[in-house]
Amino acid sequence: MLLSNDQISAFQQLIYAFYKEHGRSFAWRVHHDSYRVVVSEIMLQQTQTYRVEPKFEQFITTFGSFAELANADMRDLFCVWQGLGYNRRAKALHAIAQQVMHEYDGVLPESVELLQTLPGIGYATASSICAFAFNMPTVFIETNIRAVFIHTFFANNSEAISDKTLLPLIEQTLDRTQPRQWYYALMDYGVYLKKEHKNPARRSAHYTKQSRFEGSDRQIRGAIIRQLANNGAVSRQDLVVVINDDAPRVERILDQLIAEGMIQQTSDQCVMIGG
Repeated sequence: MLLSNDQISAFQQLIYAFYKEHGRSFAWRVHHDSYRVVVSEIMLQQTQTYRVEPKFEQFITTFGSFAELANADMRDLFCVWQGLGYNRRAKALHAIAQQVMHEYDGVLPESVELLQTLPGIGYATASSICAFAFNMPTVFIETNIRAVFIHTFFANNSEAISDKTLLPLIEQTLDRTQPRQWYYALMDYGVYLKKEHKNPARRSAHYTKQSRFEGSDRQIRGAIIRQLANNGAVSRQDLVVVINDDAPRVERILDQLIAEGMIQQTSDQCVMIGG
């Protein structure tokens, strides 16, 4: 789909008009230094902003720079991370900080390609970091942006819409003079649309409903990490008792965490890696 200049102008005016009246305010939007942007982007992966807000402030207060995070004890890191879930992201953040310090002298590279070599950062996250930290006119998509473009340009389309179809439209309508503010505005409009129109992003070909947390393996993983972060070394037997779930299931998840390098076992004791 090729948009006319008038269509692009009208679309941009719509988005900015909404943003002017209803734009959201977050701590990670106030300061655009690369460290804060990286922390916020990793935290916001698969996690709602209302859960990230208090944790972001606590995290930045505790670990204020790539250098501080790179030198952090993993137990301290996971204690601060508790409540965000998907604990592998915390481990990835720690590894990102170490790589930035060791390979880039503490300065985050201003390159989508180089950012993708860092742990836990794919193309979309690398592109969003470049847009928000360096105001670069990158092209990327996430759930709120999907909602905007599907609602606006495919309102009467009954078929699932792929990102391959949306990305050319995102590129055509991108405000290249101020991409940072443009993406903030797009995301905020997308949040509004998802509340008002039963989430247009559900019509995406890539839409998947997040699995239930209660009773899931994710819940048990989080409980294990929480026990080790709060108490240090804990025996496998005690972990099974404290988690109070199906013993073979807890044992299986413990083995997964060890294989992933999240925790390690010495003799009968389980501890955080680097804790």
